[in-house]
Amino acid sequence: MKQTRYLGSHRFKLSTRLMLAMSGLALLQAMLIGGFAWVNLSVSLDREIGQRALNVAKTIASIPSIINGVEQRDVVRLNELARRLATTNDALFIVIGDKNGIRLAHPNPARIGHSMADDDGDNGAIALLQGEGYVDKAEGSLGFSMRGKAPIYDVSGENIIGIVSVGYSLAQVEATIARYSTWLTLVLITAVAGSLTVAVIIARRLKREIFGLEPQEIAHRFQEQEATLQSVREGIIAINRAGIITTFNRRAAQTLGLDPDARFIGQHIEQVLPESRLLDLMEQGEPQFDHEVWLRDKQMVVNRLPVTFGGNVIGAVSSFRPRNEVDAISQQLTKIEQYADTLRSQAHEYSNKLHTIAGLIQLDAKQEALTLIGHETQDHQALLELLLKATPNPVIAGCLLGKFNRAKEMGLSLHIDSESELSDVPKSITQDQLASVLGNLIDNALEATFAKTGPGGEVSVSLTDIGIDVIIEVQDQGPGITEDLQQKIFDKGFSSKDGHAHGIGLYLIHNIVTQCAGHIDIENIEPHGSRFILYLPKSLKVASG
Repeated sequence: MKQTRYLGSHRFKLSTRLMLAMSGLALLQAMLIGGFAWVNLSVSLDREIGQRALNVAKTIASIPSIINGVEQRDVVRLNELARRLATTNDALFIVIGDKNGIRLAHPNPARIGHSMADDDGDNGAIALLQGEGYVDKAEGSLGFSMRGKAPIYDVSGENIIGIVSVGYSLAQVEATIARYSTWLTLVLITAVAGSLTVAVIIARRLKREIFGLEPQEIAHRFQEQEATLQSVREGIIAINRAGIITTFNRRAAQTLGLDPDARFIGQHIEQVLPESRLLDLMEQGEPQFDHEVWLRDKQMVVNRLPVTFGGNVIGAVSSFRPRNEVDAISQQLTKIEQYADTLRSQAHEYSNKLHTIAGLIQLDAKQEALTLIGHETQDHQALLELLLKATPNPVIAGCLLGKFNRAKEMGLSLHIDSESELSDVPKSITQDQLASVLGNLIDNALEATFAKTGPGGEVSVSLTDIGIDVIIEVQDQGPGITEDLQQKIFDKGFSSKDGHAHGIGLYLIHNIVTQCAGHIDIENIEPHGSRFILYLPKSLKVASG
């Protein structure tokens, strides 16, 4: 009942108000455009008819029979010519005068012999004195008309001997406007109807976009959402484009060891949680799911997503939980992520191969297509047999297969030692942690090799569980690592690459290896490149701290 009274405080619904507002705006625009078109049409027609009158006047003034008639003051001949020319040019009248502006020809014989100034006070002085044609609008003995006046020169073309005035009735202009007005009115009506239709469509679509909610209902849902954010068991942080925190629930503060009663909204994310990397996420624009990171020295499972509007990134949101709360689920998610990466790489690779095979078939090169299919099948089968032989663990095998395909995408080759074997995995490390260590090492090697050699480089991987340690070797053809850098590359946030989205992979590897009481050796190889060697004890002894 309370909600019903609240929603009923407005007379019209949001969609109705929007439709009325847009319809009124469309009608106003149509009226303004129609009025402008009407005025512009009138002005254009006035100008056009005036120019036509002037052109006709200039043409008549240059006719030899007119010139002779004016010189000889042959009134009869001039009136006959004027009537004939007026009919030919659809003019209201043609008046011819001498150099003093005295009429020699006029539709009304009673006006002949009188000054042309009797009509409107203009005896053509501009044309007679300055020798220039011009246009004016005036009311004369034959009504309102648009007139074009031009001087008449003698045969030599040096002396002005008279003037010609050609007039077109403004009633003709109005008749022309009336003809166009019908079409203009139809166009305006169509435009208004179209605008109303669009207004209705937009109003309905907007209503649908906001799920049929009214503004008051939206406010109510917002309050519900705020309560939901505070009740979930995951920490949630959101920022806007400027990096200012817009959402920070109590669970986030508790998980990070911050004061849950403190107000973090309105502060910059770098001041509260500089390792969040939400600013980098907005620059990259790519979501990140189920990433294992360290926040305030606590291992977390984090999801980060950019917030977009109109194709532009306007913010970012992150949800996270402590790693130890989702250990079992994390293992499954890691498998899924690796399988997805593998499938993506394989889909990309086989898509290219299928296009090539299709092209060969279209070219009727069937033998070449069969050879290519056999070669690909043989290579892929050999890789699968090698992985199955090397390790019975599907997570590790999937990780290696995914990195093999990623290397091919980069134009590199990933060589897996055929003598590799990894079946005795230490109990001090989970399979997803081992896959994370192996995957990060290979990723770093691929990037270092590509940066140094470009396409064509090679990364080598060797796995062995002979003896008391599991030994993982990853060798690249990169620029190598100096002794100074060897002391720093495992520091959190340190990276030799540009940008801020680096410096975590080796840090995580070092932490995991240290927790397992293992160690990492780095060797530079000639002519260039480096080799990472990881030793993971098989015993259950785990390093303290």
